[in-house]
Amino acid sequence: MDGNSKAQVVKTLHESVRQQIEKRNRVCATKANNGRKHVVFQPSNWVWVHMSKERFPAHRKSKLQPQGDGPFQILERIDDNAYKVDLLGDDSRSNPFKERGDDADQPNTKRNHANNPLEVPIGSITRTRAKKLKEASNGLVHNI
Repeated sequence: MDGNSKAQVVKTLHESVRQQIEKRNRVCATKANNGRKHVVFQPSNWVWVHMSKERFPAHRKSKLQPQGDGPFQILERIDDNAYKVDLLGDDSRSNPFKERGDDADQPNTKRNHANNPLEVPIGSITRTRAKKLKEASNGLVHNI
């Protein structure tokens, strides 16, 4: 064979392989999308948001918390699979068991403990707080 005929055979081979790959991709896509419904949202629609740990670490601290939250309103449609959503910030109901109330009724949790190191802090005693309390009490006993 001369160079032109070899080039023509390679071109037809490449074309047939490309067509087979495209056909196989269509078959795989059909199987993967089986049972899925194509939904396009418009601005002012209300949706529920899936709170994955990677995208919403503040809302999903454990696997026992709810996976979804909402409803949230769509502000803008970027394309068929991307939207700007009005997340309400700290107002979301990602933990329905968390008690909510008036912030004015709760005591001030950020006091200055430098004035009285033996004052027991409000809230849970963590290892760090317990260590600081123990060091302060040992220092006072040592001074006396």
